[in-house]
Amino acid sequence: MTASPVPPLGEWAGGSFGERGTCVLAPNPGPMTLDGTNTWVLREPGAERVVLVDPGPLDEAHLDAQLAACGGAGRVALVLVTHHHHDHTDAVDAIHARTGAPVRAVSPDWCRAADPLTDGEAIDVEGLSLSVVATPGHTADSVSFVVGGDKALLTGDMVLGRGTTVVVHPDGAIAPYLDSITRMRALVTAGEIEVAWPAHGPVLDDAGAVLDHYLTHRQQRLDQVRDALVALGEQPGPDAADHPTLARRVVEVVYADVDRSVWDAAEWSVRAQLAYLAPA
Repeated sequence: MTASPVPPLGEWAGGSFGERGTCVLAPNPGPMTLDGTNTWVLREPGAERVVLVDPGPLDEAHLDAQLAACGGAGRVALVLVTHHHHDHTDAVDAIHARTGAPVRAVSPDWCRAADPLTDGEAIDVEGLSLSVVATPGHTADSVSFVVGGDKALLTGDMVLGRGTTVVVHPDGAIAPYLDSITRMRALVTAGEIEVAWPAHGPVLDDAGAVLDHYLTHRQQRLDQVRDALVALGEQPGPDAADHPTLARRVVEVVYADVDRSVWDAAEWSVRAQLAYLAPA
């Protein structure tokens, strides 16, 4: 499969994908959110009711836009949340109030009138078939959804439309992250998914190639962190992740050629890498 070119930053605008997906882009672009948060509306062809994924920031225009894409508040049967970060959840209560639809997430803190999601759970809404795949790593509560009819995986922030994601220490962690990306890759090998629908940035039509890149990239970063520690004369001891200055010093070595606007985010990932490299 040949991958489509990724549109430049600022040119992604969402739209319709496959037979079941509509992406409504939130107006919250930034270094961490790329073009903005992708709110996904999922509907089985011919069905009246929809599933809404990641209602996003609390922005009235975005609330109106996503409900318009749903066909009105009364068409929302279920709201799903990929993880707890505010750019995905700030509008949860507003959407719940407007639609009355239950809200489900891995964390009970973000459930409204519903139980938490469970790994392997099957969800059916008027013929729309979704499978819940626990994919911790970016955060402990990160979850993805297989849209079986379109062989698509809604990846939340575990896989982005551009670049690679941040592992947010201490909530996120490298070991489960690697396990989750490997699990996603196995879904490609099994023929269950072909494309990735991320929560930031454009869709990715060759999920296997992207996931292979993610695994390779993370191993390369771990090697770079190891090399930086040697250059700094440091060891990845049991407390290295929480050392007040070590992670920033590693960032200055490993991310020297990266825009400083993302160094704080890089520091979160470096702390997660230091925790992973620490002796058991």
